[in-house]
Amino acid sequence: MAERKPLVAGNWKMNGLRADGLALARAVAERARQPHRCDLLVCPPATLLIAVGEVLAGSGVGLGGQDCHPEPKGAFTGDISAEMLRDAGCSHAIVGHSERRHACGETDADVRAKTLAAWRAGLVAIVCVGETRAEREAGRATALVAGQLAGSLPDGADAGKLIVAYEPVWAIGTGLTPTLADIAEIHAVIRTRIPADTRILYGGSVNPKNAGEILALGGVDGALVGGASLKAEDFWAIAQACG
Repeated sequence: MAERKPLVAGNWKMNGLRADGLALARAVAERARQPHRCDLLVCPPATLLIAVGEVLAGSGVGLGGQDCHPEPKGAFTGDISAEMLRDAGCSHAIVGHSERRHACGETDADVRAKTLAAWRAGLVAIVCVGETRAEREAGRATALVAGQLAGSLPDGADAGKLIVAYEPVWAIGTGLTPTLADIAEIHAVIRTRIPADTRILYGGSVNPKNAGEILALGGVDGALVGGASLKAEDFWAIAQACG
């Protein structure tokens, strides 16, 4: 089995006007010139993709979109297609993030369609799964995640075009994190349901203080970072925690 190189991906969400977004991108690109043991990716808002991509050019830091529409083009006001992301310089697209599933009502079928769209455009799909607090307390976390994977992943997946991110909904932006044993358990469930060598990221209040112990877990292949990715020094500290 090939070694899975860790990936640390920053999801900027709906943050960043042009000036501060470009300043953040420059700071990340500058730090990326130093030795590091992981792949790096940033996913800024769509308004910043091209400008940030220009700043990151030659730095080795990848560019990703935060979502994509299933169709390549059409009358879908406010949406962005996977082909548009590719044209803007992206190599990856996040799909099925819990904030899309729960705030926007996206179903597993929707996520599956968006995953296929990402592949159609030549992008790596970062497919997010994760349980709510109520589902975890009811003992349904593993079954819920397994069900999301079954419904969200199309046939034909392989490690070259798929990354799975486990993000417990209740840990996103709350400062709360599952126990290390809980993280390891869910990653093990995911591992048995995806193609060999596919990377599995952990996301949910990852920060410089907890990144080391999370990334040291055998089944964790990196992190999908939210709030901490908005500070270059914090994002870099998480990257440096990759062993």
